[in-house]
Order: sequence, then structure tokens, then C-alpha cells
Amino acid sequence: MSTQKTNITARRVSQLLAMDERIFHLKDLATLWGIENYNTLRTTIKRYCQNGLLYSIYKGFYSVLPVEKIDPLLLGVKAIHGYCYLSTESILFSEGYISRKVTYFTFVGEKSTRFFIGKNQYMSRQLKSTSLFNPEGISTKNGMLQANIYRAIADMLYFSPKYHFDKEINWKMIQEIQRKIGYPLTPNRYAHS
Repeated sequence: MSTQKTNITARRVSQLLAMDERIFHLKDLATLWGIENYNTLRTTIKRYCQNGLLYSIYKGFYSVLPVEKIDPLLLGVKAIHGYCYLSTESILFSEGYISRKVTYFTFVGEKSTRFFIGKNQYMSRQLKSTSLFNPEGISTKNGMLQANIYRAIADMLYFSPKYHFDKEINWKMIQEIQRKIGYPLTPNRYAHS
């Protein structure tokens, strides 16, 4: 490899490592490196993957780390590649509101999708934007948006009004958050509380 190509490669790799991000889509790399020619970009990425400087997660999606060394939640968020937050079964299980172990990470986002990356399975449910972008009950945890338990229950009831929960629920809080988000109320669920 010529000295000029070595210098360009070193500069590009330095740019990647200097960023807080470790996962990139094709367009991210094009912008970062200022490469406008699609063929040049593809050839560059292919060469970097062959030399272990980049790892291909799938076509158009890359990382500076091997997939197994990336936080699976972060991987899911980046793969969804749009506004989303962790909710429904993932939160319900972690908080003890359902006892059945969930085999996939569940998100709420701008589109419905299911996918695998490595050994991890992901699902995102589509929510209309007026509710999706309502920040009620959503906070940032470990650099990712996550629903609190009340938002996760309200989200689950929105998608599946007859969903079964294994733990006592504060229905007054659920009714309140449903109103704030603009979800349909589920009075049959909290009429007995």
C-alpha cells in the first residue's frame, strides 16, 4: 500500500475512533469521510472490513467493534435507525410485571419491524407520531431512551388492550399517563381497582 493510501486510511480510522459512536450506517461513513462516490465508498468499506478495521453487521451497517462486543440494546436502537425507545415486554419483564422471559428486545418507534442481529432478536411496534414523541414516562438510561413502567404498561395496553400482567398495577397512574399521551382509555382494566 502506498504511503498516501496508508495516511488516508490512518486518518479515516482516527476519525472513527475519535467519535463517541461505534456503530455507523453507510451514509454516516460517507459524510464523515467526505466520500461522495458510492463505488469508492463501498470499495473503501470492503477493504477496511477485510483488514479488520471495520466490522460488517449487515449490508450498509458497520461497527468498529465485533457484534458480540456491542451492547445489544444499543445495537437494536442503531439498527432501527429512527426515533424509538425501549418499552413493552422488555420493560415489563425487567420490572417483574410479566414472568414469561422475553426472547427479543421490544421497542416502540416510527415503524414496525422484526429482525435478528447475531444471536439477538428485536421487535419494534409502530406508534403514531403524536404519541410516539410525547416524552411522558420516557427517560434516557445508558444513552438510550426507555419507558418507565407506567409508560410501558400504557404502551402495552395501546397495542394489546387485553394483555395479562402478573403483578398488581396502580391503575390510577396508568389512566393518568394514558390521558397525557392521548391513548384510548381502558376503563375495563381499572374499573375494579
